Amino acid sequence: MIEEAAKLLARSRFAIAFTGAGISAESRVPTFRGSNGLWKTHRPEELATPEAFRRDPHLVWSFYKWRMELIGKARPNPAHYALAELERMGILKAVITQNVDDLHREAGTKNLIELHGNIFRVRCTSCDYKENLKESGRLEEFLKEKDLPKCPECGSLLRPDVVWFGEPLPRKALEEAFRLAERADLVLVIGTSGVVYPAAYIPQIVKETGGKVIEVNPEESGITPIADVFLRCPAGEAMEKLMERIEGLVR
Repeated sequence: MIEEAAKLLARSRFAIAFTGAGISAESRVPTFRGSNGLWKTHRPEELATPEAFRRDPHLVWSFYKWRMELIGKARPNPAHYALAELERMGILKAVITQNVDDLHREAGTKNLIELHGNIFRVRCTSCDYKENLKESGRLEEFLKEKDLPKCPECGSLLRPDVVWFGEPLPRKALEEAFRLAERADLVLVIGTSGVVYPAAYIPQIVKETGGKVIEVNPEESGITPIADVFLRCPAGEAMEKLMERIEGLVR
């Protein structure tokens, strides 16, 4: 199976990757269904909705700062680095992710489409102001601030720049993801359940337009029935083996 996946990738003309929470599991990124911190008294749906933010912005911000701090300690794993290397080799044209943890960018991926936003980015609830706290160097200062964060341009409340339950995906990102899927002759699907729409349409579009689907997942998902190759193992392990074979094929 690894050999077949490596050959398909090495021969592809326009490959893309589509990733979900499973690719970051080996980086110990806490999931929405984790058992620590605020989960003991609140369900995610009560904290990650526009209604929750309007009702109690202090509670929502305390939750997101907690997650920022935990995710900020995570580091990319071999799977993230493998995708960045495939991009450098010219095999992978883009990574489309459902994750908000910023680990693809940290690993070196350049052409990255974040369908669900980025937990280290904030945006104004009134104007167009956005800020990436990691890039501006203000993350530590931001996490220590006790007051609700306000926009430096208009004074309105800032919110996390992530997609909450009940919100549509960012139109520009979704349109770009669909455009890439229509053009792709192969999609490498890593660590996603394949049941969250409209993101889950991406591998289906590749399949319907004649492309190949390679899935990496420790268990079967909504993508498995359409996968041409299914690698049943953790992302890091699968990608390390895949890279060894691909490097041998393209030398």
